[in-house]
Amino acid sequence: MNRTKADRRTALVTGGARGIGLGISAALAGAGYDLALCGRRPPEAVTTLAQLRRGGRRVEYFQADVGDDRARRELVHEVIERLGTPSLLVNNAGVAPSERKDVLDASEASYDRVMSINLRGPYFLTQAVARFMVRRRAEEPNFPACIVFITSISADIASINRGEYCISKAGLSMAAKLWSVRLADEGIPVYEVRPGIILSDMTEPVRAKYERMMEEGLLLQKRWGLPEDVGKAVRMLAGGDLPYSTGQVIMVDGGMSVGRL
Repeated sequence: MNRTKADRRTALVTGGARGIGLGISAALAGAGYDLALCGRRPPEAVTTLAQLRRGGRRVEYFQADVGDDRARRELVHEVIERLGTPSLLVNNAGVAPSERKDVLDASEASYDRVMSINLRGPYFLTQAVARFMVRRRAEEPNFPACIVFITSISADIASINRGEYCISKAGLSMAAKLWSVRLADEGIPVYEVRPGIILSDMTEPVRAKYERMMEEGLLLQKRWGLPEDVGKAVRMLAGGDLPYSTGQVIMVDGGMSVGRL
């Protein structure tokens, strides 16, 4: 696909080089997006960029911790400098607690770490990127802009051995609502994608537990969710296929959230 510089669309995907983020990045690359990916690993440790560049996509990796104020500001500056204003922001980066501990035993240090990366970081990254999106749309009303928050079923389902993670995702769900309200008049839709049990490095330590629960009927669709399942949902939203649904939650959970008797 040959496109002029003015036609190129850039997606900034946090945590976009592994796990769910990689599934999202692959779907967006297939849809024609150039990619700005960020993560905490050094560039030499990232081995997935070549596969994303197939088909002629431009893919740039930025080492940045979204929970760090300075790193976040530098990330936005460097992305715009090298790839232009993102037309899509996907707030995907997130961490689990370093140790799963009962809420009676969890530490403040673990809470602060999880909240910084999972909630504070994406909230203020959205603020920074949205300012540029609003400015760009004022200059070019047809500039396509969209923001997606990747949360979790843990935004609504309590897990007492990782309370800080649940709180961070519940807060991020509200952040998606807040930004959808603020940006509606700017013509920028905001969505929340809420994955269920997705096969990734985050769920690998509890794989046996989840597989047992799946067999016992936890899900309507008795299989692991895959990163590409989430990627397809983000690609649909980014493509404008739900144009009258800003602020909504898209469940990608195999029917886990469906109430049953």
